[in-house]
Amino acid sequence: MQRPKILVIDDESKIRDFISISLSAEGFEFIGANNAKLGLQQFASEKPNLIVLDLGLPDIDGREVLKKVREVSHIPVLVLTARDQDSEKVRLLGAGANDYLSKPFSIKELIARIKVLLRDIKYEPIAEELYFSDLTIRTSEPCVFIHEHQVHLTKKEHQLLVRLASTPDALVNQKRLLADIWGPSHEQDTHYLRVLVTQLRKKLNDNADDPLYINTEPGVGYRFIASPLKNHTDD
Repeated sequence: MQRPKILVIDDESKIRDFISISLSAEGFEFIGANNAKLGLQQFASEKPNLIVLDLGLPDIDGREVLKKVREVSHIPVLVLTARDQDSEKVRLLGAGANDYLSKPFSIKELIARIKVLLRDIKYEPIAEELYFSDLTIRTSEPCVFIHEHQVHLTKKEHQLLVRLASTPDALVNQKRLLADIWGPSHEQDTHYLRVLVTQLRKKLNDNADDPLYINTEPGVGYRFIASPLKNHTDD
């Protein structure tokens, strides 16, 4: 079995070395980068399973790196930050980070959070577009087409829809969705998810009582019930 690849983008060599030793001991493959430019190159070439991203990089701000990654991928990103303000953490999660750790951090906690983000999730390449009868979902940008009419989504609405639609008819539990979208520290914040699902259904003209797309399994999770078009499944 191939070892999960973890890309660590941090300009501090001692931190990279420390993380490298710990990841190797846990059965992960370590990929290191000391600046944003190299990190983005390795992200494109090495196809890692998860990124550990320091915000204070010497060449490009870590937020810009996160933005560039999110333009093309839903890979889990765990941010390392020297800032410990709640407002900063909220902005990071809103920008697409899955979780964060404030420096200095415990290596045991870092490893634990990496394992949570990777647990039971298969990050396989996602098609550029997903097709369902009258609905087309673009996975690389936050918009969908309903009867060829374009509908714009927020980043989190789009992230939720792609997460569900990429595995049609599979039940995805609430904790998994909360961890994927807001990070493991929000696994109990089910009201976040209810509000987001309500917003998304409204944009899709989807009735919760008689759904076309998103079905609720009360107290458990959500299921995307539309069937993919057969003539696009092999594209």
